[in-house]
Amino acid sequence: IHHKDTSPQLIKRLSLGKGRSSVPLFHHTARKNTPSLPKTMTTRFFPAYPWDKSSLKSMPVDLQQLEKLDAYALKVSLELVKALLKQARTDLEKVRAIWMWICHHIEYDVVGYHNKSQLSSKPRDVLQMGKSICEGYAELFEHMCSLAGIQCKKLSGHAKGHGYKTGQTFTGNSDHAWNAVYLEGRWHLLDSTWGSGSVDDSFTKFTYRYNEFYFLTHPALFINNHFPDNSNWQLLKPTLTLKEFENNMLHNSNFYTLGLLAARPETPIIRTVNGKASVSVDCRSGTLFMFKLKGTDEHGLMTLKRHGMELDIYPQKTGSHKLEIFAKPSKAEAADDVYKCVLEYVVECESVDKAMRFPKELHQPVGPSWFSERQGFLRPSHGEPVLHTNDGRCSLTFTLSKDISVLTSLHTDGSGSLNEDMGRRHVLQIHRRNQIELKVHLPHAGNFVLKIYSKKKSDPGNYDYIFNYLIRCLNTEVKWPAFPQSYSKWLQDYEILEPLSGLLPANRNVQFKLKMHSVAKVLVQAENTYPLTQNKGCWEGTCNTSGCREVFVMVHENANHSFYSHVLKYEVETQ
Repeated sequence: IHHKDTSPQLIKRLSLGKGRSSVPLFHHTARKNTPSLPKTMTTRFFPAYPWDKSSLKSMPVDLQQLEKLDAYALKVSLELVKALLKQARTDLEKVRAIWMWICHHIEYDVVGYHNKSQLSSKPRDVLQMGKSICEGYAELFEHMCSLAGIQCKKLSGHAKGHGYKTGQTFTGNSDHAWNAVYLEGRWHLLDSTWGSGSVDDSFTKFTYRYNEFYFLTHPALFINNHFPDNSNWQLLKPTLTLKEFENNMLHNSNFYTLGLLAARPETPIIRTVNGKASVSVDCRSGTLFMFKLKGTDEHGLMTLKRHGMELDIYPQKTGSHKLEIFAKPSKAEAADDVYKCVLEYVVECESVDKAMRFPKELHQPVGPSWFSERQGFLRPSHGEPVLHTNDGRCSLTFTLSKDISVLTSLHTDGSGSLNEDMGRRHVLQIHRRNQIELKVHLPHAGNFVLKIYSKKKSDPGNYDYIFNYLIRCLNTEVKWPAFPQSYSKWLQDYEILEPLSGLLPANRNVQFKLKMHSVAKVLVQAENTYPLTQNKGCWEGTCNTSGCREVFVMVHENANHSFYSHVLKYEVETQ
């Protein structure tokens, strides 16, 4: 969530390391070879497969139990089925051994895909070449299963794989092949082509990248991108029509393997209403999200929820826009835990809401969340990502869970933009025990970003970016000066009660009231010097601003010291 995580370099590596997007493979001219259902198979083998979301598989599979077998299957040479089956006892283990071997030893033939005349999908040729297209993967799988005594079918149909465009229709011959295997009294689906790896966007290079998802995938998930020519092989009741398949949202394997459960809307093409479109995702806890609308995350507001995310999109041009949603686990243990694309929408924008232009500095997600809570910012006074203020002032409070030091800054675009120092001085921190209040005074109307950073007090390093808010003010009369400038001797739990404005009126008596502990004397230095007196834990007094441009507050930390330290600085208005 650190904004560096969303740099362009990262996006290039999104799902697959070296700049390749994860696109499953298929072959456009798979032969129309629809298997008839085996004689032994009556409709009792076609119960609906209800998906309870607890498992992605169509039968219980203990992957840990299969680890030894998997490792063995990867090492076996071409003395194939006999050797593989030495270690496999059950039918499930036999199918697993064949699956693992094919996924790790047969590569997708990108040259053959472009030059079909040289291509053979006969099992013997596929083994000899060590490469094929989907047809060859499926035939080899079927052949090896039959040698192992397992009932297996090669299936063909349409697939949402390489080259698929959101919302496209499927016509003509089937374009992909996969398999069904008969285990423990019912049929199960798998796709060894997609299990073995992926090709790059230009379809010139194949990369082995094993994908567990396509082994005995639950039919309710498999139908998402595989539509068999014979609808019985959906293994679903009721079955889907081709039109429903075309109109359904494509959830790729990353969507399910990252523990995402549902996305709304459930159609891939969404239309804006008054310039806005909304998307939400439900998931198991602890998932981080980001989005790209036409390649940028500037025109939206994304908020992280404990079990998902919500996103409002405001395209700034009419027409069709590609919207991609990415996700990754928050506890990134593996090196490949980068953001992976989980959903793609097409946003049709008919009218633009110009008022919803956000500052470039706004980072996604916006607002507090379980992530900011995990960083120690508890019980936010404002749970929403956007703060509206009519008079240009607002105040936020948090309980800080840890011994942390907080840094804030305010940003905006355009002619009224603030330099870094002034961006800090328009936010005042007030600490009361483990509570922090952030007072914000806007310099003018507009859209502002309030960024919040933190670090451990004991840590000498830099502050880490944690989260931000969008602050909106439409009142053009607003013009608040910055807060006074503070120096290093101004301690975190000191508090300014008055004057809060860092710009004092000229030729006036100004009342001072400051909460400071552990100091012996306090002076305000203008043209003359004015001592403050202690009263109920506050230092109070008056100073006259005549004849000076700056006013300083100074403290004697120790009665025995002869020198004063500067703690605050005010400007005085020019005549």
